[in-house]
Amino acid sequence: MTAQIDADGWSWWPAPAKLNLFLHITGRRADGYHELQTVFRLLDWGDRIGLRLRADGQVRRQGNGLAGVAEADDLAVRAAVLLKSVANVGQGADIIVEKRVPAGGGFGGGSSDAATVLVVLNRLWQAGLDEDALAALGLRLGADVPVFVRGHNAWAEGVGERLQPVTLAPAWYVIVEPGVHVPTPALFADPDLTRDCPKAKIGDFASGALVGNVFEPVLRRREPAVEAVLAALSSIGQARLTGSGSGCFVEFDSQAAAEQGRAELPKELRARVAAGVARSPLLDALEQH
Repeated sequence: MTAQIDADGWSWWPAPAKLNLFLHITGRRADGYHELQTVFRLLDWGDRIGLRLRADGQVRRQGNGLAGVAEADDLAVRAAVLLKSVANVGQGADIIVEKRVPAGGGFGGGSSDAATVLVVLNRLWQAGLDEDALAALGLRLGADVPVFVRGHNAWAEGVGERLQPVTLAPAWYVIVEPGVHVPTPALFADPDLTRDCPKAKIGDFASGALVGNVFEPVLRRREPAVEAVLAALSSIGQARLTGSGSGCFVEFDSQAAAEQGRAELPKELRARVAAGVARSPLLDALEQH
């Protein structure tokens, strides 16, 4: 995937979505954060970020933005402001976020938007930060941002920031977003949430033993729409939940099988097929820029 450059100075960049192929909580830290284990899978589907440099040093959001999110609270804007401050950059930027990934679905859309802004503006502003520094900045914005900065499928621990690249077999996913948004803090505070999963190893995942998501039983109980979608998806394969959102998916080993599975679902579910990728399309776009 290449970055698109418009005649009026805008460049357009991919911000890929992700799936959590499993998600366990193994404990709680003294600071209140939970210790996680998960595998992040990057997808060929996601948002699109438009960036245009400004000489006046301002960072401004253009376009409609995410409904109900103020400009100053927008993760993409915050990423640019943070990078500008840390790297002491004089230039500014206009930012457009073309949302394709639904908010609250557990697909990492906002985190990916922030990562794309960090990585691309670091290049366009010639800020000179390396990948580790950008990932550290990303962690200040959200636990999922570093995996998008680094751009590779990963086994993750800690709050999701300790990443180890993993090689995943080609796969295609039927994805459904039920359209409900439960605030993540409410899920983490739910008394029924399992917080003491035994610690696993990458080999456990590779063997196929790890597929569960600790948020699934909580969301099934709290949200009838999630229960209904998981039940519908179970008719075509092993239905799973991604992240701490309401997004659900089934994995297939070929695009044809995924398309067939989607065709068997009720049309009102608005299911989509997305491919897992070996590395972020953002890295490809940067190489070709």
